[in-house]
Amino acid sequence: MLRIYNHYISRTAFLLFSTELFVLMTVFYIGILIRFPDAVEVSVSFETFAHFFQEAITFTLIMIFSMATIGLYQLVSRPDIKAILMRLMPALVLGFGLMTLIFYVLPDLHFGRGMLGIAIFFALPALLVTRCILLRWFNLEILESRAIVLGAGIKCIELLKINPDKKDLKLVCFIPLPGEENCVDPSKIQMRRKSESLLSLAKRFNVNEIIVAIQNRRGNNFPIQELLECKLHGIKVTNEADLFEREKGQLLVKSLYPSWIVFGDGFDQSSFRTAIKRSFDLIASVILLTVTLPIMLIAAICIFIESGAPVIYRQERVGRGGDSFMVLKFRSMRNDAEKEGKPQWAETNDPRITRVGSVIRKLRIDELPQIINVLKGEMSFVGPRPERPYFVDQLCAEVPYYNARHSIKPGITGWAQVRYRYGSSVKDAIEKLQYDLYYVKNHSLFLDIIIIIDTIEVVVLGKGGR
Repeated sequence: MLRIYNHYISRTAFLLFSTELFVLMTVFYIGILIRFPDAVEVSVSFETFAHFFQEAITFTLIMIFSMATIGLYQLVSRPDIKAILMRLMPALVLGFGLMTLIFYVLPDLHFGRGMLGIAIFFALPALLVTRCILLRWFNLEILESRAIVLGAGIKCIELLKINPDKKDLKLVCFIPLPGEENCVDPSKIQMRRKSESLLSLAKRFNVNEIIVAIQNRRGNNFPIQELLECKLHGIKVTNEADLFEREKGQLLVKSLYPSWIVFGDGFDQSSFRTAIKRSFDLIASVILLTVTLPIMLIAAICIFIESGAPVIYRQERVGRGGDSFMVLKFRSMRNDAEKEGKPQWAETNDPRITRVGSVIRKLRIDELPQIINVLKGEMSFVGPRPERPYFVDQLCAEVPYYNARHSIKPGITGWAQVRYRYGSSVKDAIEKLQYDLYYVKNHSLFLDIIIIIDTIEVVVLGKGGR
């Protein structure tokens, strides 16, 4: 994994992204050669390249953005050719629409829809072949980190949940310690040879990382000197908390301890970061309000026609520092949704949800009035979702470090929202907390932009709504 502004990016995804930048730039200039053959001469090729560079960059970035919003850089498995094609086609159609819109908004970038059509015509097979080569046929083991796990006990159960199709990490085997109860499939366990050191074992399996997943790190069984020897010979030593942060974008609650938080990096709450985030919130909120105002008006009318007033629903939520505020949402449930006076988790196919409500919840339109909360400074555009005081009191009592998510402002969208389904239980709240803690630790403008792009994918594909 590559670390960019405290956020981990898959090496495979980065290679794919970089390659497709080059491919899209190339097909754009191929389109120029085909569309304007009389204007392009070999002797002035560099001048031609420079003249159209601004248009080429715009085309390339818009296409990459469209592909990202359709989820083409979420590499959770090895896709087949049909799956790649079924994602590429709508992404390029979206890119065509966005480029057409840019032609009207920024006329200086206009290079003609005919030229755009030619570039996209060549982009489809070029991108399809690129992805087939890199994701289907090319051996990516050179990008893969081979690791052995020191330990085979209860902490290793979580490690087995890491997606086995990921190309950035291969867990070669698990090395049990004396007296440790094995919780791993025996076929995955490797016993050390007599008098074999960890360094020798690592060299035998050609690994470049050792993952420490041991419940008790005190006592004679913990091989600290051997781990030090491995470290000094260039083998990376990682604990399971750091591994989950890197590979899954979570902070594993079971593996956290106060000293790791206190002495580790991240958790930047500086004035500079706060000012940058507030500026981003204001700009993003004004843009979103301008773009979605017609949608909000239509949603309000539909809600009023179906179930009357009120159209906007006010509900108490917990914000930064544990302070309460009233969040604004389009009402998606019946007026008597909580007639017994007790808060309830939303359920799948919840009977309290109206017909209009089911649509606006699926498309996340019900969250749009929270733009006002952002402009008032009660929320951020990106951050942990605010929860109701009733559930916060319950979760703080049951879940360690739950209050840590209140160290920053809640958001309209967040890392947990784009990485996990809609939560409806304490178990779901724990999973989402682990994503929220990752965001609290590593939040940056770069990560905010990634979350916004992923949010568009969630909205377009209707993921996770309930």
